Amino acid sequence: MNIRFMAGAFATASMLAFSVPAFADTQLKVFVSSQHQPAVWRKVFDKYETANPGVKVAIETGGNTSEAQAQYLNTVMSAKDTNLDILMLDVIRPAQYAAAGWTSAFTGKDMSVYLPAYNEANTVDGKVVALPAFADAMFLYYRKDLLDKYGIAAPKTWEELAAATKKIAEGEKNPNLQGLSFQGKAIEGAVCTFLLPYWSQGKSLVKNGKLTFDHDAAVKSLKLWKGFVDEGVAKKNIAEVATDDTRKEFQAGSAVFAVNWSYAWTHFQNAESAVAGKVGVARLPALGGGEQASCLGGWEFGVSAYSTHQDESKKLVEYLSSEDVSVFMAVNGSLLPTYAGAYSNPDVLKAAPWFADALQVVETAKSRPVTPRYNEVSEVIRTTVNAVLAGVSTPEDGATQIEARLKRILR
Repeated sequence: MNIRFMAGAFATASMLAFSVPAFADTQLKVFVSSQHQPAVWRKVFDKYETANPGVKVAIETGGNTSEAQAQYLNTVMSAKDTNLDILMLDVIRPAQYAAAGWTSAFTGKDMSVYLPAYNEANTVDGKVVALPAFADAMFLYYRKDLLDKYGIAAPKTWEELAAATKKIAEGEKNPNLQGLSFQGKAIEGAVCTFLLPYWSQGKSLVKNGKLTFDHDAAVKSLKLWKGFVDEGVAKKNIAEVATDDTRKEFQAGSAVFAVNWSYAWTHFQNAESAVAGKVGVARLPALGGGEQASCLGGWEFGVSAYSTHQDESKKLVEYLSSEDVSVFMAVNGSLLPTYAGAYSNPDVLKAAPWFADALQVVETAKSRPVTPRYNEVSEVIRTTVNAVLAGVSTPEDGATQIEARLKRILR
């Protein structure tokens, strides 16, 4: 099936599946994350409008980070504002929003059609509180041209990565080429920075709502990242680096390796990219002899509890979470599908060949703690990671601080 035919089939399927009597002059407003292809989502909304005369869908975008978007949505929801009908939420937010009474539950939805992690993330106390928009996970991006030049395989451990950066630095003699770019700023990405080597030691942070913190594993995790700064694998001011900074640095050709989400791939291949055609993707490395681990990402669609169009909003969300839309967004927006079968779809693989290797990463990625108090958990970890990387705190003190503060939060 070629992409043009698929687009036609997509539109036809949309017409057949969603040509239902619509409420006259229904206006729906959807909050869409600004960095996740709002222009492509607009095409999806246009198809829905065509299939449902009388329904108009407007997009509201905002915020370049998960934190900025959550801050805005928290304000809107706290005010019980009816302006927004549907919210695109980071995968870490559904439990929090459901606990606050900010989203409406879906009834009779079969969640087994999605990748298991998204069934779990969107089901709270037996209720489906949101539906998946697209999947995501953290990946290791690397300069395939440089690794090939020096006969280096994609690293499977952080120690191998450090050795690779040293070998390439000695050969290239380029003071502007850093070894590894990752998120050290006090943002959500820094939570994953902490958890990647922590998880690879076989440890969990929270289980069944109870804290399962391992102090020694936490120290090793923080020591790894601070060691990268001290040894020159990462740059000295890594504590100032946010998610899109990492993307920009790698795209400009100033890093050998980068830890980032799937959205970065499209940017790396565009005409302005210095690394187009030179990028490899791999699973994130493990610490020592541990297990390779990745941080689960992804975004979900929830219906605002304050929307005055509950039924029509839920119909639209079910459409947005359908397999047809998941494939369309993979082909046209390079967003990872939430359906396992879509990863073998020939049109998806033609548009994004690297998705063939992405499924194993998404399927094995680990969820950050699912708790209504996640905001507090996140704040503790990301600020502590940032302090350690900035040299304000030691790895040992940082681990002690995380443990003490999380004990108070998750009593």
